[in-house]
Amino acid sequence: MARRMGGPGAVEKARDFKGTLKKFLKVISEYKILLIIAFLFAIGSTIFAIVSPKILGNATTEIYNGLIAKINGTGSIDFNAIKTILICLAVLYIVSAIFNYIQNLIMTHVSQRASYKLRKEISHKLHRLPMSYFDHQNTGDIMSVITNDIDTLQLNLNQSATQLVSSIVTLIGIFIMMCTISVPLAIITALVLPVASLIVMLIVKKSQKHFFNQQNYLGYVDGEVEEMISGHTVIKAFNAEEKSMKNFDRDNELLCTASYKAQFLSGLMHPIMNFVANLNYTIIAIIGAIFAINGKITIGNIQSFIQYSRNFTNPIAQLAQISSLIQSMMAASERVFNFLSLEEYIDEGTKDCNNVKGNIEFKHVRFGYNKDKMIIKDFNASIKSGQKIAIVGPTGAGKTTIVKLLMRFYELNGGEILLDGLNIKDYKREYYETVFAMVLQDTWLFNGTILDNLRYGNLNASDKEIIDAAKTANADFFIRTLPEGYNSLINEETNNISGGQKQLLTIARAIVKNPKVLILDEATSNVDTRTEELIGKAMDKVMEGRTSFIIAHRLSTIKNADLILVMDEGDIVEIGRHEELLEKNGFYAKIYNSQFEKVS
Repeated sequence: MARRMGGPGAVEKARDFKGTLKKFLKVISEYKILLIIAFLFAIGSTIFAIVSPKILGNATTEIYNGLIAKINGTGSIDFNAIKTILICLAVLYIVSAIFNYIQNLIMTHVSQRASYKLRKEISHKLHRLPMSYFDHQNTGDIMSVITNDIDTLQLNLNQSATQLVSSIVTLIGIFIMMCTISVPLAIITALVLPVASLIVMLIVKKSQKHFFNQQNYLGYVDGEVEEMISGHTVIKAFNAEEKSMKNFDRDNELLCTASYKAQFLSGLMHPIMNFVANLNYTIIAIIGAIFAINGKITIGNIQSFIQYSRNFTNPIAQLAQISSLIQSMMAASERVFNFLSLEEYIDEGTKDCNNVKGNIEFKHVRFGYNKDKMIIKDFNASIKSGQKIAIVGPTGAGKTTIVKLLMRFYELNGGEILLDGLNIKDYKREYYETVFAMVLQDTWLFNGTILDNLRYGNLNASDKEIIDAAKTANADFFIRTLPEGYNSLINEETNNISGGQKQLLTIARAIVKNPKVLILDEATSNVDTRTEELIGKAMDKVMEGRTSFIIAHRLSTIKNADLILVMDEGDIVEIGRHEELLEKNGFYAKIYNSQFEKVS
C-alpha cells in the first residue's frame, strides 16, 4: 500500500502539538505583517457585519413609528431618515465585503507562499538525504508528505486563521450588541452558549474517530488503485484480477462505512444547532413581545435582537469546525517538520575534482546495510587510472554494493576509499559526483523527448555530441526509425520503447556525460547477443583512458578486462586476468564453466 494507518497521509492529532505549533509559527513569521493586516481586515469586516442588523432595526423602528404617527394623524413616515439609514447600511455591507475580500486575498497569498516554501525545502531535503533512508521508507509515504500533507496545511491555514479571528470577534461582538439592546434578553440568550458548546463537543468527539478512519481507508483505496494501475501486467499474468478486486471491494466498503458514519454524525450538528437556535428564538420572541408591550424595547430592536440571537450559535459551530481544521493542520505540519528534520548526509569535503585521473584504492573497507550484518567485510583493491576492472561473483556477493560505496551512496562502516590518493570524503560531494557515470541494470528514463533524456547526462551538450554518443552506443539507428526521431516523446511509463532500447539510451546518456570513471552494472543484460557484442566494441572505445568498472554475470562479456575481481560473501577471493583465473581452476573457473554447462 502507498499509505497505511498512521502514515503521513492519515489525519490524526499531532503528537507534539505545542512543539509543532512553534515550528509552524516560525515558518509563517516572515509573513507576520501580512497576517496582522489580514486579521485587522477580518476584524473590520466582522464588526461592520455585526453592526448592520442594529442599523436595519432602526429602519424598521422608523417605519413603525411613522405608521403609528400617520394612523394617529400626528405625522408620517420619514422617508429621508429611512433613506439615510439604508445608504449607511449599504455602505457597511459593501465595506464589509471589500474587507473580507482583501483578507481572503492576503491569506491565500500567505498560505500559497508558505506551502511553496515548504515544498521547496522538501525538494532540497530529498537530495540531501542518505540513500539508506530510501531503502526502508515507503515511496507512497514520501509522496504523501509532499502532496497530501502540504495541501492540508495550505488549505486549512487559508480557512482556519481568519475564521478563528472572525468567529471569536463575532461571538463577542454579537453579545455586546445584544447587551446594548437589552441586558436581560442578552443574558437569556447567553444561556444557550453552554448548551450549544456541549452539543458541539459531543458530536465532534464522536465523529472525529470516523473522520480519522475515513482518511485512513481512503489511503487504503488509493494504495489499491495505485497497485492495480502500476502492476496491471503482473495482475494479468498471474490471473489475479478477482483477488485484486476483492481487496479493492473490501477497502472500498470500509471507506464507505467510515464516510457514512462521519458524515452522518457531522450532519447532525446543524439540525441540532438549528433546533437550539429556534428554541432560543421562540423564547426571545415571547419575552421581547412582552417588553415591547410594556415600552421597554422598540419593535426594530426586537427584530435586531432576534437576528443577533439566531446568529449567536453560528460562531460556536464554526469554532468547533476550526478546532478540527487546526488539529488536522498541526498533524500534517508535524509530519512535514519530521521529514525536514531527518538526518542528512555529511559533506565536509572541500577539494574539487578538476585534475582527477581515476586512480582508486580500497583499504580494508567494511560495510553493511544493517550494522549488525556486514556484507563487505575486508575489501582491498588497487585500481590504476584507465584500467578496465570487472567485478564478478554470485548473487549477494557485494558487487553492486562496492560501486555504490565508491559513488558515496552510503557511508563506510570501516576502512577508506581513496581517489588519486585522497579519501573520497575530502572531495566536495557536488564535485565528486561529476567524476562518475553509471549505467544500471534497471533503466531509468523520464517523461520527455529522447534528446532531453540523453542531454540529462550533460545539460550543456550540443545536439551533435548527443547524436555522436547515440551512434557510439548503437542507439542512433533505432532512434531514427521512430516517427519524430530524437524528438520522439518517451511516455511516463516508458513503455513505448523496448527494454533493450531503454538500455541503449542509458548507455548513450552516460557517454554524453564524458566521465572520468565509468560504471556498468549489468549494462547489457537487456539486449540481445548481437547488440551486446556491438555495444561491447563501442564501450571498448568509450572506456579508453577511463577507469571503468564492469559488473557482469555473463562472464563472456568481460574476457578482455585488465583485471577481474572475483567476490564471494563480501571479500575478494581471486584476482587476475581472464586467462590467469582459468588456469588457477579456482572459484572463477568454476563459475565460468558452469555457465557453459548450463548452455549445453
